[in-house]
Amino acid sequence: MATITEIDELSTKHPILLFDGVCNLCNHYVQFVIERDPEARFRFASLQSDTGQTILAEKNLSKALGTVVLLDNKKVYTHSDVALQMTLHLGGWWKILHGFAIIPKFMRDGIYNLVADNRYRLYGKKESCMLPSPDLKARFLDV
Repeated sequence: MATITEIDELSTKHPILLFDGVCNLCNHYVQFVIERDPEARFRFASLQSDTGQTILAEKNLSKALGTVVLLDNKKVYTHSDVALQMTLHLGGWWKILHGFAIIPKFMRDGIYNLVADNRYRLYGKKESCMLPSPDLKARFLDV
């Protein structure tokens, strides 16, 4: 397992997206990002993985965090800020969606938390974390 210093350095070249590995919505979001990341810049780790737990601990984030986490150029983004930051990375017309940053964070995060708090009920849950296909395995940390 990598140290937090190595993980921070990796995030300067490859933004790292932490996601709930058993959440169907989160897994679909990871697939969405992969399909729109032809340069394979993003790296992924489940919140439940050793890498995910290390990042959460070292960045003083709750271990029971009900959010995706983005580590990008050594900076940590959570909740609706992840979605906004991702629009900048996905390029093309996705950047237009970054305009939602004008909505106050408490409002954006309120909507985000409503979905996050009900994600298992709305989208279901897997029994275990997803396993990437062999061609995607290098993009996932702790696999």
